[in-house]
Amino acid sequence: MHCDRSENPECYGKLPGSSREWGFNLSDAENLISPGSRVVMHYRLAMEDGSVVDSTWDDDEPITFVVGDGTMAPGLDDALQGLKAGDHVTLHLAPDLAFGEKDTANIHTMPREEFDPQMPLEQGLVIGFTLPNGEELPGMVLEVSEESVLVDFNHPLSGHNIMFEVLILSVENISAANDED
Repeated sequence: MHCDRSENPECYGKLPGSSREWGFNLSDAENLISPGSRVVMHYRLAMEDGSVVDSTWDDDEPITFVVGDGTMAPGLDDALQGLKAGDHVTLHLAPDLAFGEKDTANIHTMPREEFDPQMPLEQGLVIGFTLPNGEELPGMVLEVSEESVLVDFNHPLSGHNIMFEVLILSVENISAANDED
């Protein structure tokens, strides 16, 4: 249950760049984020130069997820550990703590004939490749020649330092809630 502003105005806050106020679930204040926690939060993911990659603040809709369910990259899940409702922090994460370092084993030279001849291949183009299990994997074209195409299958943010700003609205320890049932 969200707090009553008249009883405790400290539990309300405005989001950066927004006129909307959010109430923090103070009953969650003692619940620290840990693996399996259900978290409601706003986040902004930006490059080191400040250019925003992704943000829930743009549409005032927070994200709800369970830590470890694959919604967030594992490094981002790890960075949230120990935070609680009401925490508003900006975390500066090195590549090994965010999306990983570039792995040269994920850069592949592919024959040009494996691509549609009508496809305008150029450096920076991101193409979805379908894996045998039906899952799609994005790859970024690095180089194009008449015979081959060099494709990088690393995460686009791998190898980069990132800023991860979060405002934790609610934390529910699901395993503790299930233990009470």
